[in-house]
Amino acid sequence: MVQGSDVQRLLYHVKNKESHINRLPPTIYMAPRTVRDKSPGSFNPRVVSIGPLHREDENVQAFEGKKAGYLINLMRRAHYPLEVMLNLCVQKVYTSMEKIKACYDWPKIYDDAEIVDMMIIDACFITEFLCMEWGSNVEGELFVQNVLSDLVLLENQIPFFFLDEIFQCTILQFYPNASLLKLIYPVLCVSNVFETRLEFNNISFNNTQHILSLLHQCYKPPDNVTKGNFPLRIPSVSDLDRAGVNFKPYKNPTWLMGLEVKLYRLPCFFGCWSKPTLRIPVLKVDDSTEFVLRNLIAYEQSRQNDTYVTSYAFAMDTLVDTPEDVFKLVESRVIVNHLGSNEEAAKRINNICKGTLLKDCFYHEEWEKLSKYYDSYWPKNIAKMKRIYFSSPWSMITLLAGIILFVLTVIQTIFTIKSA
Repeated sequence: MVQGSDVQRLLYHVKNKESHINRLPPTIYMAPRTVRDKSPGSFNPRVVSIGPLHREDENVQAFEGKKAGYLINLMRRAHYPLEVMLNLCVQKVYTSMEKIKACYDWPKIYDDAEIVDMMIIDACFITEFLCMEWGSNVEGELFVQNVLSDLVLLENQIPFFFLDEIFQCTILQFYPNASLLKLIYPVLCVSNVFETRLEFNNISFNNTQHILSLLHQCYKPPDNVTKGNFPLRIPSVSDLDRAGVNFKPYKNPTWLMGLEVKLYRLPCFFGCWSKPTLRIPVLKVDDSTEFVLRNLIAYEQSRQNDTYVTSYAFAMDTLVDTPEDVFKLVESRVIVNHLGSNEEAAKRINNICKGTLLKDCFYHEEWEKLSKYYDSYWPKNIAKMKRIYFSSPWSMITLLAGIILFVLTVIQTIFTIKSA
């Protein structure tokens, strides 16, 4: 027999779940398991924890106590009593408490007082640290690099609107012409995986959720970029090279992650042959490239829109299959390999997309041009011949020996016929 208490309990449970479903998703959260499990170290801070998600990590505890010193230094810059400035900051947190809470996928329950301390200390630390970075008064270079890297991790963020509020009630009090974007610039520069400078034309502070999302906007394509399905098959760099495709750095792209295929018509005995050049933005492959791209991709995977970084990573993963592909791109000055090993560079490029889904391909037109060229008669057969007969010194020696043997056989046959 159905009990009224059971119905009420179930109704309460359903309504509680419904309220969570209708709530906007958090913007600061743990990376999806399918992405995170491939490289957990890419998402864990090395030196400093920002926000609640890694606050309990053992490796960041040594630095937690040092944050207070940054807060005090920041307050002293304003030449206001410390109590006055802190009171203003505390009011900012309480005014935005519900908005701050909605930004996080909280790993545990914190009371409001703990959240106040966390937000103020972390926001003041970031602000003061970046002020010191501009003044070159920070600790050792490795320490600076590690902290700047920690500030772009998906799981290590603070709401951007609150960082801006702390900036306004501290830095702007004594530098009225200061810019938060200029203050954050070193973080973005260190995290830029390309040699081309970052542009800020497409950035909107209204759409900025945290520092990582600010970096994400720097790679945003123009509105006129067409999207399509990812092709089933794209030849590797080595195969395209054998088919006659040239590779050149794309030094002034309209989009920082843009690829461009240029067709150059060359006259030949059977008419005209279109020889393509694939222009690619110069990628810096070093220890930071993998974790920066992984965090940007993890950010996109949960949002399920604006997957242009994922699309770029898929494109590079498709083009690069072997160390020989990396060697060709390094030789073409498309990749700057700071790892030293082409094998290691190929491995990292191939691992970045594992566990991810690609919603849209932002290079549909470029892939169509390359596929159409590669699948035509002459390029496909020339590539096949090079792959079979010129892929290694031994195959070339075998081919040469075969040609010599054939010529000697013909000569012997001719002499035999003449002597008969």
